[in-house]
Amino acid sequence: MTIGLTGASRNLGRLTVEELLTGGVSADQIVAVVRDPAKVTDLADRGVQVRQADYASPAGWREALDGVDRLLVVSGSGPGASQSHKTVIDAAVEAGVGHISYTSILNADTTNNPLAPEHHATEQLIQASGIPFAILRNAWYHELFTRLIPQHLATGEIVDAVGEAQISGAARADLAAAAAVVLASGGSENRIYELGGTAFTMNEFARELSATSGQSITHRALNDDDFAAHLEATGVDGGMAAFITQNDASLRAGEMYTDSTDLADLVGRLLRPLAVSVRQGL
Repeated sequence: MTIGLTGASRNLGRLTVEELLTGGVSADQIVAVVRDPAKVTDLADRGVQVRQADYASPAGWREALDGVDRLLVVSGSGPGASQSHKTVIDAAVEAGVGHISYTSILNADTTNNPLAPEHHATEQLIQASGIPFAILRNAWYHELFTRLIPQHLATGEIVDAVGEAQISGAARADLAAAAAVVLASGGSENRIYELGGTAFTMNEFARELSATSGQSITHRALNDDDFAAHLEATGVDGGMAAFITQNDASLRAGEMYTDSTDLADLVGRLLRPLAVSVRQGL
């Protein structure tokens, strides 16, 4: 069985390759599809098949997916992403791929998150393709929060419009491990997984960061208008400020929360706690 992954040079894709190798999948049975093969020469040196294709160009995808039995489409982002994904899905149909997995967003069919429409459109394209599928609806990575630690340490506060909402964040490595399980297993036909970790609030994140760093970090929750103004005052342009504010409004509405145990069930071990991700972030 040959397993293919798009976006294999990026964080989640690369971690998924490592999980597959650790789990016993032979390197020569892994196809890493990347835009720039020079970024994964280490994988090629280990025996992984590296093939070139670009979301922005239809050319090359049919050849890149030749012989692939199970494919993970690691999502792109931004306007028009679903059309880029369609290029890959169409090529998968032509190549006779037997199963497609796709990294979507938590609660993709109900959330008002600004990223959700492209994800949900891609889900529908996959379901219409006739290829058996697994939709991996990922919660926000811990790393999306911990990457801002330097900013929080510099200002002494976390400012957002999330309020006291529960967020089912998870470590990127755990989500990669779940993807690897789905890819390497023979099941998961026509399944939608809601993948989230142990929920936390931004107040709890601030307390964890304070305890770990030894510096007092407070959480300041603003309303949407004040938060957008705050972002623009710090140099964020108006369009991006509106996007970030809409994202926070979605989190505040509880749309990045799930009570599903799908992630822990797939991984089959304890998930990485937020405290560990915070320590790594520091």
